[in-house]
Amino acid sequence: MEPVNMPATEFLENTMTDPTVTEASLKAALIERLQATHVEVDDISGGCGQSFKAFVVSPQFNGLTSIKRHRLVQAALKEEIAKIHAWTARCQSTLEWEKHNAANGTS
Repeated sequence: MEPVNMPATEFLENTMTDPTVTEASLKAALIERLQATHVEVDDISGGCGQSFKAFVVSPQFNGLTSIKRHRLVQAALKEEIAKIHAWTARCQSTLEWEKHNAANGTS
């Protein structure tokens, strides 16, 4: 690997996480862009905002394969995902979520 040939301040600016990407901002974006009915987003990077995991339930996932659901989420969060180090999501359709809740006696 070749050394980075730029001033340290420029390197840091290019590699620092965008502070606008937070658990709350990701959750809001998923609700707005995918009409998600249930969203859980967790910062799994120890609070520095580099890595997030999410659980998303959306009616837009109904009838889609897992890969198509993930592509839909990645398209919806394209700008945000580009600003962070790692992103992982678990996606369920509203039908799957309702079935899961009925089986577990939750709502």
